[in-house]
Parts: sequence; C-alpha cells; structure tokens
Amino acid sequence: EKCHCFQRMIIDMLYEQSNLKHVLQKENFHTFSFSYYSPNYVDSETGYSSLDTIQNAYQEARDFVDTFGKEFRNLFFYGDPGVGKTFLSNCIAKELIDQSNSVVYLSSYQLFDTLTKGRFDKDEPAEKIGKHLFNCDLLIIDDLGTELVNSLTVSQLFLCLNERLLNQKPTIISTNLSLDALVEIYSERIFSRITSNYTMLKLTGDDIRIKKKLMNMEEM
Repeated sequence: EKCHCFQRMIIDMLYEQSNLKHVLQKENFHTFSFSYYSPNYVDSETGYSSLDTIQNAYQEARDFVDTFGKEFRNLFFYGDPGVGKTFLSNCIAKELIDQSNSVVYLSSYQLFDTLTKGRFDKDEPAEKIGKHLFNCDLLIIDDLGTELVNSLTVSQLFLCLNERLLNQKPTIISTNLSLDALVEIYSERIFSRITSNYTMLKLTGDDIRIKKKLMNMEEM
C-alpha cells in the first residue's frame, strides 16, 4: 500500500500533467454556486429554466465522479457561453485527480495542435502527449469548435473519440455550438458517436463572467 507522502507526490504529478493545477484551486465543487442561475430564464426549446438545467447538470457531474471506474460514462456540455460548462468540467477534474486518476485537460485548439504535430511533424513531446490522450483516465476537451476546422481536424477528432470509446476511457467535451452546428461542422459520423455515447447536458442563462464583472463594479 502506498504511503500518504508517496500518494501526495502522485497527485501533485497528476495535477502538473492535467494543465489545471492553479485553476482548480478556484473552480471546484466547494466554490460552485447556484446563485448565478435564474429560475426566470427559460429556454424556449426545452421549457426548463437555467436553474433547472444547472441543477440537473450538477447532479450528473456528481454522479459521474461517484461512479467513476465502476461505470463507463461520457459527458457533453453544450449551450450558451459563460454558463459554467468549463467550471463543471473542472469540478469533476479536481475530484478525480484527488483520487489519483490521470486527467488531461486541453482546449480544442491545444488538442488538434498536439495531434497534428505528433502525426505530421514527428514532434517527440507531442507524440508522447498524443499517446497519453488515448489512455489517460479522463480526457477533457474544452471549447470544441474554436479551433480551425478542416478535414484533418475532423478526422483527428473522430480518431481520438473512437479510440477512447473502444478503450472504455471516459471523455468530457464542452462547446458553445448548438447540436445543429455540431453535425454541420463535424459530420454525421462524429455527431452519431457523441449523441449515442455521451450524456448530453444543455446549459442556458446569462454569461456569468459578465455578471461577476458587473457585481464587482457595483461594489467599487
């Protein structure tokens, strides 16, 4: 059995690998707040308020952590900008890293840049990271759709998602894209992989980052 000090060293190393070491000190389940979500902001498509959707997504995130390693699941957060998609992903990441799971967080730009360099430029560090992307306990792809999309990135995304599905390795994706835009940009094949194998969680509401700025201005 690993001693406490050795276990702590492992967790510290995992934090370094995740690209999330500093942000998770501020963004975690302990700092999460429902106060930014309104029961009066109702999505016309679903009929649910922003408070309803975040409460459901929060519970799904908690369940994801509680069943991690016992049940294979993937999460797909989509919807309005600034409503907590990345924050929820970070909450999950912190819990799992603290349990000694390997978690890798990459923006979509970083993901495709790494995969492209590893495959075509034979960049050794990128090749090593690329292999780790297929095998880490949890991969988080943030802001899908902000990268330059072309046939190469589409094929690389399919490869990454498909390999992780085959290996039963969980993935979390967040995007501001609508589902219609997702299928239009990334093809039916990728859309089918995601909708068939991911829990789809739509978040709505006002941009929390703007709300926070306005609140800080009022306090000055």
